[in-house]
Amino acid sequence: MPEVTIDIGGRRFDVACQEGEEQYLRSAAKVLDTEAQSLVRQIGRMPEGRLLLMAGLMVADRVAGLDDQLRAETRKVKALTAELEALNARPAPKPERIEVPVLPRAVTDSLAGVAARTEALAAALAERLPQRAEEPPPEA
Repeated sequence: MPEVTIDIGGRRFDVACQEGEEQYLRSAAKVLDTEAQSLVRQIGRMPEGRLLLMAGLMVADRVAGLDDQLRAETRKVKALTAELEALNARPAPKPERIEVPVLPRAVTDSLAGVAARTEALAAALAERLPQRAEEPPPEA
């Protein structure tokens, strides 16, 4: 079983751990040391047991706050998941129907007739009018 030396609050401790858990132990010790160093700066030197107890309580308080946040976020995720599932379960909305007005065939035929007569009148008028030399002939 490996033994790891850790520093907490300026004190060294030899701690045994399972094979492969050394990095986790060092990481946890660093968190505890951060709190212990804060206590040493604020209060000064104190007995080892009290230092470890106070640092442990500070870490536990932080963990409890994170647990509360995690529970709140888990509730939000569950609510959003339920809402998403409800939206996915609803049938798709009916396609929106858009009606485009269409001119009756008689109107389009009448307009085509008017256009044809207008073009014929314009052509007849163009034949009757003398063309000026400086103006180009009208395009058809």
